[in-house]
Amino acid sequence: MLDWTGLAAIFAAFFVVTVSPGPARLAVSTVSAARGRRNGMMFGCGLGLGLALWGIVAATGLGAVLQTTTHLLAALKVAGGLYLLWLAHGSARSAMRKDDASSHSDGDPSVNERSWFMRGLLLNLSNPKAVVAWMAALSVGLGAESGWGGVAIATGGCIMIGFAIYAAFAAAFSISAVMRCYARARRWIDGIVAALFALAGLALIRSAVSRA
Repeated sequence: MLDWTGLAAIFAAFFVVTVSPGPARLAVSTVSAARGRRNGMMFGCGLGLGLALWGIVAATGLGAVLQTTTHLLAALKVAGGLYLLWLAHGSARSAMRKDDASSHSDGDPSVNERSWFMRGLLLNLSNPKAVVAWMAALSVGLGAESGWGGVAIATGGCIMIGFAIYAAFAAAFSISAVMRCYARARRWIDGIVAALFALAGLALIRSAVSRA
């Protein structure tokens, strides 16, 4: 069975990987600062579910299979890269707008929340590198003696950590003071975000092409 030391090591490794700078953290931060806490939380929930699904893939051993399926992995990376480029395009368009006030009244709030949830879900599902992070974190404390029970406990705990981290980012960046700062520097921030998304997308596509 998995002991508490191994479990703590897995949780610590997963926390470090999940909280590190990346497209998901960047996206939930900017969405929360621009659209408020509810939309930010929905986006974070989508990110959390996408991350959880990759965790299930890793825990069941399908992650190792995916790593050996060159063409499928390359296709997923290309799809993920294109999605990041699409996000970059959206941020660039926002950066070019002089007044973004109208973008905060997009109709039915429930429709907007569902839309942000799906965007978050697609963002993490489109990043097959997440399964590598999962495999690395789980391998820190899991061994042959851990059994399926230990794998399930470790995976479930990491899933909760993922949701908590995205919720924390959404809460922190939707504070009124942060939102006011974002509103004042929106065009600069969105321009930088667009560049970072574009670089991440191109890097993912390049990785797919070089591996293929």
